[in-house]
Amino acid sequence: MKWVRKENDYRVPLKSWCDDMETEAMKQAEDLVRHPSVFRHVALMPDCHPGYGMPIGGVIACENDIIPNAVGVDIGCGMGAVRTSVHASDADRKRLRETVMKIHELIPCGEGKSHRSAQNWDRMPESMEDFTGRGWYSGHVKDLAGKNLGTLGGGNHFIEIQNGDDGRIWLMIHSGSRHLGNIIAKHYHVTALRLNTRWNSLIPAKDLAFLPVSSPEGKDYIRDMNFALAYARENRRQIMDRFMTAFSSVFNGADFENQVNIHHNYAALENHFGRNVWVHRKGATSARKGETGIIPGSMGTPSYIVEGLGHPESFMSCSHGAGRVMGRKEASRTLTVSECDKVMGDVVYDRWSKIRRGKGQGEYDLGEAPQAYKNIEDVIESELDLIKPLVKLTPLAVVKG
Repeated sequence: MKWVRKENDYRVPLKSWCDDMETEAMKQAEDLVRHPSVFRHVALMPDCHPGYGMPIGGVIACENDIIPNAVGVDIGCGMGAVRTSVHASDADRKRLRETVMKIHELIPCGEGKSHRSAQNWDRMPESMEDFTGRGWYSGHVKDLAGKNLGTLGGGNHFIEIQNGDDGRIWLMIHSGSRHLGNIIAKHYHVTALRLNTRWNSLIPAKDLAFLPVSSPEGKDYIRDMNFALAYARENRRQIMDRFMTAFSSVFNGADFENQVNIHHNYAALENHFGRNVWVHRKGATSARKGETGIIPGSMGTPSYIVEGLGHPESFMSCSHGAGRVMGRKEASRTLTVSECDKVMGDVVYDRWSKIRRGKGQGEYDLGEAPQAYKNIEDVIESELDLIKPLVKLTPLAVVKG
């Protein structure tokens, strides 16, 4: 842990593994320590940066309430990884490029990209019709949810082929609940805000409106959040199945093992400090003792397979990635294509896409360039009391959303 802070107007202490806090992230963290629902303390992971209401890379626990924006709008966003039987010496650029092309054929990638028809729903615990009558449900939401299964989405979501320092090629993905989680999250934040206004709740910021877990609205949110979590997990499973198909079609005879599929935007009922509490991890990953986790870097830097150490002060959590140091527009405005290409080196990737010129925005979308993120080695170093690195993975080929 880097530091602990407890001011007179804090209800609970602020505990941080993040050295250099941005002003906006610090303001959001201070709103959390003043929140009437927060239990014990607020924990900030080393990848912490500003989010909506709660900083990304933040962990809180609540005994009786749940805060939709402390879960986030991409409910169930998370990581998947699998180890292959292929060695790095077999992964030449021609075969990597061929695999990337096959990935684009099998997996829709990017904002608004979906399958033409609904995908297999058999592994989902509930059907969309079970939620008829919810304020967020509609025929459009149902149709899109079916077509979005097995799709990557946009932004910082990615598919990567990586060279492990264990001598094997690994496959890694980052995706979530797509449109479904977003519309559920927004619906329940509006619901919470309406109720908190009616109750004259003393919340420090409107983006941190809460729902009592015993209320009808709180129970509905928990059920719908868990549905979105199941959807996100199934989405990653279907993406990974297609990814393995694409990979094995080029690397004939490839076998796969040690598959991992985890969330980093969710709330769960857990026992900490002798109490049953709702732990909210927004851009943070569970790191119970012995638990396998994934901490990705940027598209041009290493990622890590890790093992949790079960540190109680982090609510047994760790970072979910490297964390941003500049926003997408800032990166596109200040970085250049040539310097981004240089940092990417020999990694096989799709070239930077052009964007419409706008005020304060550059010509190319450079929002996911490695320079827009913190140094992953510094992030890992900052949380060695939370996790044990198992495998270091260096990117060979990247498909971005």
